Amino acid sequence: MRELILLRHAHAEPPAPGQDDLDRPLSLQGQAEADAAGRWLKEHGYLPDRVLVSPARRTRETCEAVMAALGYVECRQEPRIYDATPGRLIQIADENRDQGRLLMIGHNPGFEQLAALLASGQSGDFRGMPAGGVAVLSLPDEAALEPGIATINAFWWP
Repeated sequence: MRELILLRHAHAEPPAPGQDDLDRPLSLQGQAEADAAGRWLKEHGYLPDRVLVSPARRTRETCEAVMAALGYVECRQEPRIYDATPGRLIQIADENRDQGRLLMIGHNPGFEQLAALLASGQSGDFRGMPAGGVAVLSLPDEAALEPGIATINAFWWP
């Protein structure tokens, strides 16, 4: 089995007037949440082989905090994660199927819809992946990603 770990970015500051959404930093609460997510992943042995992160500042800052807890892991910015649909996220994950454990750091509603779609076959089945939340999904080694193929092994939030 391989694993797909979905980490929703931690809480961000509200946008300042005229500020682009991509430039929103983590709040102090978000920094603590990102630190906690990194510690939780390490304590439970969820050390990824590769990390794909949205280019948004809040996701990059979440990634930095998680990597501080986990140690060095190959991290790549993946612009397609920002504002992605579950279908696009499946495509990105499938392109990285050579990784035994892939961590993606991104946004809702795409992440919570992806977790629901892969686990139950319905993208609207679950709601409520909070900021800093982590979903760990088990996937068959060689199978292409499709609705209902995954099992949720763990779900955590700060």
